[in-house]
Amino acid sequence: MKKRFNVDLDDPAFTKERTPPKPHFKSSSIRDESSSGASVSTEQPLSYAEYIVQSKKSSAGGPHPPRPEQSSSKSSTSCEEKGSATLQDCTKHNEQDPGPESSAGKIMGPKPPGSGSSIIVSPRQRGNPILKHVRSVPWEFGEVVPDYVLGQTTCALFLSLRYHNLNPDYIHERLKVLGSAFVLRVLLLLVDVKDPHHALKELARICIMADCTLILSWSPEEAGRYLETYKSYENKPADLLKEQVDKNYLSQVTDCMTTVKSINKTDTMTLLSTFSTVEGIIDASKEKLLLCPGFGPQKARRLHDTLHKPFLKSKNKDSKTAGI
Repeated sequence: MKKRFNVDLDDPAFTKERTPPKPHFKSSSIRDESSSGASVSTEQPLSYAEYIVQSKKSSAGGPHPPRPEQSSSKSSTSCEEKGSATLQDCTKHNEQDPGPESSAGKIMGPKPPGSGSSIIVSPRQRGNPILKHVRSVPWEFGEVVPDYVLGQTTCALFLSLRYHNLNPDYIHERLKVLGSAFVLRVLLLLVDVKDPHHALKELARICIMADCTLILSWSPEEAGRYLETYKSYENKPADLLKEQVDKNYLSQVTDCMTTVKSINKTDTMTLLSTFSTVEGIIDASKEKLLLCPGFGPQKARRLHDTLHKPFLKSKNKDSKTAGI
């Protein structure tokens, strides 16, 4: 069954006069007139379409916004018109907001050679076989005086001993041109002749006079490892090269006992387990040391002599040998 609803049009709710709603949008012209004292009728409010049309007309007739190109000129003229106090404010504002030209004008200068993480190789070393063995450190060619720049204060000159025998004046000229530009100057020498003793004495004398460090290598692979080591340890402290010895008792005793020839870590553990302390090891006789496992007559005698012989020779023995 469908229900029917009857609507009574004579109801006072339909016949009652309604008050017009308040306008939600007002044009700028109406606001100006209301501020000047002119009476504006609220009986006929503006529609939204009329408000948009009037606002476009008012914006079209008003002054145009300043262009960005003219903003800087207007700010400068305003600064000139103002007094000394405002002039200081304008200069502060200009210093705080530098233009793109000033920031783009800052150009970083070239970095000094050797400051990066790669070895700088001179073009004269092109084709040198040791470059094939420099793998763990990057390298690149560059116009430098030494053959290899290993850091800001370290460089290396490469010399083949065979080439030195044919051109003995070459290394003198290279050292003269290099001068004292670097703190550490290394002469990396490749020994590729059968009898190098005479030439090595001469080069050692030259390095002492020129304040250079002489490094000998017997193969291109070994020479390449020297270059890698110098570059990789460039910024590391000298303590890193020292042997790290633990501060506990066992490590110190082991480090002390292994300085004796043929005594290893296993022998040190055997001595400590047998005699308990270093004092007990020192007081032990050769026969007792010989009973320890792993100790033969020669090892026991060598350890006993090391622990009991005086560090300084007596003068009586020296005088007797001198008289003979």
